Amino acid sequence: MDIIIRKATEKDSHKIWVLMKELAVFEKYIDSFAITPEVVKNSGFRKSPPDFHCIVAEDNDKIVGILVYYFLPYTAQNKPAIYMKELYVDENYRGRKIGERLMNALWDEALVHNCEQIKWTVAPWNKAGQKFYERLGANQNNEWLNYEWNL
Repeated sequence: MDIIIRKATEKDSHKIWVLMKELAVFEKYIDSFAITPEVVKNSGFRKSPPDFHCIVAEDNDKIVGILVYYFLPYTAQNKPAIYMKELYVDENYRGRKIGERLMNALWDEALVHNCEQIKWTVAPWNKAGQKFYERLGANQNNEWLNYEWNL
């Protein structure tokens, strides 16, 4: 098996959506999941600038992992940052360092764009995810609390 890590293209839209939907099930928000393959195509590939970017892990023609991110162009450090919105690997492909390879590709993307930081959140119940990120050398930020203002 030769997994290829690459930037997603518009033709990947439906396959990306499938994994986004699997993530919504895994993270228990499938009841409010409103993304469609058309939303992925239009928001990620047809808008300029796009609402998000995506790196995929591909096994032959099958997308087996996704990392969705966007740029935060203005920060206090006067350098951009990257916000990782989603990282998901098909459960049949876990344990093969695909998540790590996707994260390393994001790291490279941050360097290319002169970013100061990569940020993300992880659910408190997702202990495996927390261990994964800590193993990569990420630090939990306890200085800030997340707030939402739902409309």
